[in-house]
Amino acid sequence: MSVLLDIKDLNAYYGKSHVLHGVNLHVRRAEIVSLLGRNGVGRSTTIKASMGQVAATGSILFKGEQLLGLPAFRIAHKGLGYVPENRDIFPTLTVEQNLLLGEKGGKAARKSTRWQLDDMYGMFPRLHERRHTQAGVLSGGEQQMLTLCRTLMGDPDLIMIDEPTEGLAPLIVEMVAHYLKELKQRGVSILLVEQKLAIALEISQRVYVMGHGSIVFEGTPDDLRADAAIRKEWLEV
Repeated sequence: MSVLLDIKDLNAYYGKSHVLHGVNLHVRRAEIVSLLGRNGVGRSTTIKASMGQVAATGSILFKGEQLLGLPAFRIAHKGLGYVPENRDIFPTLTVEQNLLLGEKGGKAARKSTRWQLDDMYGMFPRLHERRHTQAGVLSGGEQQMLTLCRTLMGDPDLIMIDEPTEGLAPLIVEMVAHYLKELKQRGVSILLVEQKLAIALEISQRVYVMGHGSIVFEGTPDDLRADAAIRKEWLEV
């Protein structure tokens, strides 16, 4: 499988604070990769830097093109999607209006897309039931579904998702995991930042573990299951 996202020697900063220290990772086509680690180690900063939201140096290649220095909207138009941890819905707009805002504009809108409203409603019937409801009154799980679907409406080749199961009931967590696997089957690559180790190991082909702004482990889920020392030092509370 060819590499879709290739991050090399990524350093990122918040003001004078040096947060990422030479991060290297990659995601192939139709692959789910999880980025694991404790809170505050730089996982979210890695995907924000990839989306042009944090000052960074190094190299971020997406489909062979350099992303560093580009504004977020141009990065999105190139096919990189981002589902933030805080979901960022438009609370006074309806579910359907939120979804339609995810569509690409301009020349990109004239290209064929693999995702339509009917696809979103087919995957998440609850969104269809509530399509005329203001998004601000949805439950946390429904808002997570809406944010994911709004990103898909932009027809990304790769989605970076930050803590999609945070604060959700176990049944909804399983539902989110199921649909992430379905996205992979439909050719969408995923870079997943996730706190729940069991979910990440269940759905990922490869995992990275981050500590103190650097990658400290790369391997398969089975590799991580077998490495008690890495889990104890960098993941377990």
